[in-house]
Amino acid sequence: MMLGSVVVGIGIAGSVRIRDLLAPLPSSAAEKFSIKGFVSRRTLEDQQGVKQISMTEALNRDDIHAAFICTENTNHEEHIRQFLEAGKHVCVEYPMTLSYTSAVDLWNLAQQKGLVLHEEHIELFTPDFKQLKKDIAGKTLEEGTLHFTGGPLKPNFGFPSFSGIARLTWLVDLFGELTVTAASLVEEKENKYMKMTAHLLTRQQKPLTWIEERGPGLGRAKHIHLRFQDTNITELPAGQREPVGLFMQDLVLFGRKLQGEVSAAELQEERSRILHCLQLADRIQQLSEHTQA
Repeated sequence: MMLGSVVVGIGIAGSVRIRDLLAPLPSSAAEKFSIKGFVSRRTLEDQQGVKQISMTEALNRDDIHAAFICTENTNHEEHIRQFLEAGKHVCVEYPMTLSYTSAVDLWNLAQQKGLVLHEEHIELFTPDFKQLKKDIAGKTLEEGTLHFTGGPLKPNFGFPSFSGIARLTWLVDLFGELTVTAASLVEEKENKYMKMTAHLLTRQQKPLTWIEERGPGLGRAKHIHLRFQDTNITELPAGQREPVGLFMQDLVLFGRKLQGEVSAAELQEERSRILHCLQLADRIQQLSEHTQA
């Protein structure tokens, strides 16, 4: 059976989703989707030949089974809830929500309704990450830093620990569950500059520092410094370029979940990681706002 789909929000991610749904990876689970329309607050002409439909239509149509939420971060929670309540599966760009408690709430709703709630994490598919994971396998971490820089964020992206949760996800995926020991935020609103610093500990009590720094003229980059017992890693490995795009890899994963091809154990592990990251992001925000005041 084909899964009728709708894309909500036509920014960069939304446009990529439409492109991938129109030309899915052959012989993959992505072929199961059939795009029925897109939803936008603005009135737009057809996008890549796909028609605009209203939110009400998207929620009520029987031939729409799944929604791709690509709106601003502040709107994710409301949109996820609407589609789950309407009995639709949901794929949402990270971060799923801007608080831990609301994420737990939405997971529970999805489970009650027997629906798939999938949070996109294309950063785990990047060649540099896949290679880094291989490179550190079996090594014992002593300490590490992950420092992300980028241009200023538009409003409605939420606190930096949420908008930048892809970086936190890297750290958790590489080093397991973490605890937050301290966090701070330096903001110069008039200069569109901000720097968040979070101090974390692994289960083995090894320190990790995560920095998100954004401002005009800061190039988009990740700087790493990982010190292991027997070696240091001070730059990201190049990794092997892959023919399949990152969003397409994510689409295939969502499709596999909808076809019941992902094991319960894998789903549970992923859910635990996602909720753990959101819980850490929440804690970082609380500590930062406390230190700022």
